[in-house]
Amino acid sequence: MALNRRHPRLSPGALLMTLFAGLGLVQAEDAPLVAAATIPLWSDAAPGESGTAKPETDVMGKDHIRRIGDVSQPTISFYPAPKLTSNGTSVVICPGGGYSILAMDLEGTEVASWLNSFGVGAIILKYRVPRRTNQPFYLAPVQDGQRAISLVRAKAQEWGLKSDRIGILGFSAGGHLAAVTSNSFANRLYAPRDANDQISCRPDFTVLLYPAYLISDGKLNPEVATAPDAPPAFLVFANDDKLGSENVIAYYLGLKSHNIPAELHIYAKGGHGFGLRPTANPCSTWPLNCRLWMVSQGLVSAPAAAGPHD
Repeated sequence: MALNRRHPRLSPGALLMTLFAGLGLVQAEDAPLVAAATIPLWSDAAPGESGTAKPETDVMGKDHIRRIGDVSQPTISFYPAPKLTSNGTSVVICPGGGYSILAMDLEGTEVASWLNSFGVGAIILKYRVPRRTNQPFYLAPVQDGQRAISLVRAKAQEWGLKSDRIGILGFSAGGHLAAVTSNSFANRLYAPRDANDQISCRPDFTVLLYPAYLISDGKLNPEVATAPDAPPAFLVFANDDKLGSENVIAYYLGLKSHNIPAELHIYAKGGHGFGLRPTANPCSTWPLNCRLWMVSQGLVSAPAAAGPHD
């Protein structure tokens, strides 16, 4: 009888991989992403730079993570979504790396490819690292973040983007950068250079993945104190991340105190630095949950494979 027919049992990891493949979350290794445009953030030296920096480094590690270091000439690289599916929403991506290096593929190009897969334009911010001496450790990266949002907004019409749907997404240190940028827009942290700096540097939405450096002694650090008009946010952390989920919980509560919409996911397992490479850990479902959150915010259309109970 048909009821007695046996089917192979899939492991939790295999089930997740099957789900990811069906939703387009598994990366195609033989389809390299190519930027449509890469432009410098600053027409001359970036604020505070002396012009005597070390040459930039670009190394692929044994762990298959590409690390870029000694960045003194920051840029943004634009990866447009396919014309047939582009919806005008865009995201500035801030890779992590402890403000020492940038994990440029794990938390950069792979994320851009994922965003492109459902019509979102991606802009990777190559911000200045490592930390500069004699100034706040986040100052140069946040200057680059503020400038990046303004430049993308200035380029919106040319790049086919909506100027009121520009988000920022960051991992680890890049999450801190994204959080500061999302709350410091009323006070630009550098002297205006040109007309681009007259354009708003406020992101329209925020995505923070295992953000670092948000709290001290259990309280939000001053640079990430949530502004009354901060953008809505989607927040991700793993319970076994040694940085402590208190980082993202404090930020969530800060947004909640201002009645700013926010969605928080703390997964049982995942550690730190998981990006969006599929694993058997529950944190690997964050890309689908993030996409559905973007649907709820009116930023993208609902995925065809996801029903009301997925």
